[in-house]
Amino acid sequence: MFTPDSVKVGDKIAIVSTARKINMKEVREAIALLKSWELDPILGSTIGIANNQFAGTDQDRIEDFQRMLDDKEIKAIWCARGGYGTVRIIDQIDFSNFCKSPKWIIGYSDITVLHSHIHTLGIRSLHAPMPIDIHKGTKAAQISLKDTIFGKKIKYTIPSSKKNIVGACTGQLIGGNLSILYSLCGSASSLDTSGKILCIEDLDEYLYHIDRMLYNLKRNGYFDNLSGLIVGGMTNMHDNNIPFGKKAKRIILDIVSEYDFPVAFKFPFGHIEDNRALVFGAEASLTVKHDEVVLEYI
Repeated sequence: MFTPDSVKVGDKIAIVSTARKINMKEVREAIALLKSWELDPILGSTIGIANNQFAGTDQDRIEDFQRMLDDKEIKAIWCARGGYGTVRIIDQIDFSNFCKSPKWIIGYSDITVLHSHIHTLGIRSLHAPMPIDIHKGTKAAQISLKDTIFGKKIKYTIPSSKKNIVGACTGQLIGGNLSILYSLCGSASSLDTSGKILCIEDLDEYLYHIDRMLYNLKRNGYFDNLSGLIVGGMTNMHDNNIPFGKKAKRIILDIVSEYDFPVAFKFPFGHIEDNRALVFGAEASLTVKHDEVVLEYI
């Protein structure tokens, strides 16, 4: 996997939206943060425009992202927000120049479309907070983003969850939002999970949806040769009037019960305040003990 160059003081960082609309006020805090890091924020044309729920038309979003992707002065692209819409444009993006000169693509949620597609190209990307919510997150989440793009290696040590499956493994970090991973199955952007550490999180889903999506990943072979599983925020889950009978954690444990890989729950990433940066495509070691979980790059 190719690692994009670290950013340096004075570098230009683009802010664009490939999905839902966002206005100038909503990126103001992110602009200030980049400036405090002595970086130069460059706003894309999709910031402040709207086409129904989207940040402009599909063509608007294609052209804006493509322009920043091809601009050699732009050293990273920070996706402004998620929502929905990136899958509508992914097949129209030309990644040929990007593959010759990769730069960090940063975001989460709907940006899982980009992470997954870029992973198939052999390039690392950054699952991390976005301009829409960076100011609402923890200081640790902000620092993890800054340290990663500036080239500092990060090691995470967190308390272990009672339902964790202990063990140790190594592999490339991959994954993102479960709903998006589910939607990409069978497409050119679907992930090869063999020998890798899969990270999943989700927001505002019904419990039976979680079960259905995980069964689909299972049937697509996502768990067959998996090295390890990291579960982030399963936030604001819903149930029907007739209960499904299991919470998200139990659904996951039942799905993976026949496999032999470590599982770490409550990892600080996803639609939560403590959304730490994860380098997708990076080789990492995961150690799950009864008292702690350690994730570090190798």
